[in-house]
Amino acid sequence: MARSNPLALGRDLAIDLGTANTLIYARGQGVVLNEPSVVAIDITDGRPVAVGIEAKRMMGRTPGRIKTIRPLKDGVIADFEVCEKMLRFFIQKVHASRWSKP
Repeated sequence: MARSNPLALGRDLAIDLGTANTLIYARGQGVVLNEPSVVAIDITDGRPVAVGIEAKRMMGRTPGRIKTIRPLKDGVIADFEVCEKMLRFFIQKVHASRWSKP
């Protein structure tokens, strides 16, 4: 039976959560995502404003209501909720790019 969860990984993806970068490897394609492990969060509602490269570009340049966060510290998940949001974004990005190619 097919899974209805769009974030279901199956057996063909591997994720390397790094303090500096997160990599996603797809079997048969190699590394399909290599982005900074950074999330920009709107502190008023907790939603991500930017993730990865976009969030890293915002570091040190955000207004008071937006905070950039590195959810991993010294190889350990320091902020589970932000890390989960980051992973969801990256997985959706990989799935979107894998299905949009002809």
